Amino acid sequence: MLALLHTSPVHVPVFDALRDAAHPRLELRHHVHAELLERARQEGPEAVTESVGDVLRRAVAQGARAVLCTCSTIGAVAEGAAAGAGVPVLRVDRPMAATAVAAGPRVVVLAALRSTLAPTAALVEEEAGRAGRPLLLRTRLVEGAWDRFEAGDTEGYLRLVAEAAEAVTADDTDVIVLAQASMAPAREVARTPVPVLASPALGLAAGAAAARLGHLDPAGSCGGVSAEAGVG
Repeated sequence: MLALLHTSPVHVPVFDALRDAAHPRLELRHHVHAELLERARQEGPEAVTESVGDVLRRAVAQGARAVLCTCSTIGAVAEGAAAGAGVPVLRVDRPMAATAVAAGPRVVVLAALRSTLAPTAALVEEEAGRAGRPLLLRTRLVEGAWDRFEAGDTEGYLRLVAEAAEAVTADDTDVIVLAQASMAPAREVARTPVPVLASPALGLAAGAAAARLGHLDPAGSCGGVSAEAGVG
């Protein structure tokens, strides 16, 4: 069984649908804790370290063989708590970051939430260093998008994200990274020749592999996922 740590309930049907399409025999258990993101935004991700550890321990006690954190803001905190959990703990955006640096040195990160920019940039830099690849990284906040998300205007939220992706040209970058899992549907509607990466499918594949094996896939941080997955 794979446990998922979410900071918004909107992720539950998204990951259930991905499981049904690609991993039909995988059991998922969702743990939704919106308060973790709110506190991390106000006080910094380190402020939720103890609370994240508590969630991980509960998930393991309920039978999880691996845990996937779907929130980019607290992903590093979740990974850091892995030693105390006793099972693999993955952040959903790490396979995406590894795929991005493999696509080329010029990477643009788009985020709807300011608190996500620094953790995602640090992750992409870490994956570039791990792979020994050059990196020219830029980050951009999609102004106004998160207000739409919080107001329940999903269509407006995704439209702003898609427009931001379309404003990035092939002269600017080799690949666009959508920093938050909630942004993923925008890649289907963005009209751009630039590859756009989203984290849910890649992250779930890595989580499924970890749950099946009981440890992180030695093939790499993508969990054996093809570099083409999630590009569109």
